[in-house]
Amino acid sequence: MDWHTLAPKLASQFVASSNVVEGNGSVGSVRQLNFTSVMPFSFIKERLEFLDAAKCECKSALIEGGGIGVAIEAATSHIKVEPETNGGSVVKVISTYKLLPGVEVKDEVTRAKETLTGIFRTAEAYLIANPDAYS
Repeated sequence: MDWHTLAPKLASQFVASSNVVEGNGSVGSVRQLNFTSVMPFSFIKERLEFLDAAKCECKSALIEGGGIGVAIEAATSHIKVEPETNGGSVVKVISTYKLLPGVEVKDEVTRAKETLTGIFRTAEAYLIANPDAYS
């Protein structure tokens, strides 16, 4: 839930800056992430739709930027961190999107998955190196 603070530090090659636009981090809050030139769009605004901190699960909806109104009609991300029996965790991300009529995507989906995976690997490395950062 602190990604708006961590992203510019951990993934500065992708995220130039980030801030909470509205709310206090609870459901309904909106945050904006501003991207570097390596990304195909300059920013996104997302609204927190669901949060279960005890189960390490949240869902957000893209409300502005990131292709909304240009190529995408709607998009959501559902992130859940599930504990493993060995003491580690698995992060599951389900991203859904509805394209505007007549829009086709090919390489963009693959590129988005690779970028997101890279960002999560960066966060993972940080948390392993700093185990008390969010305990």
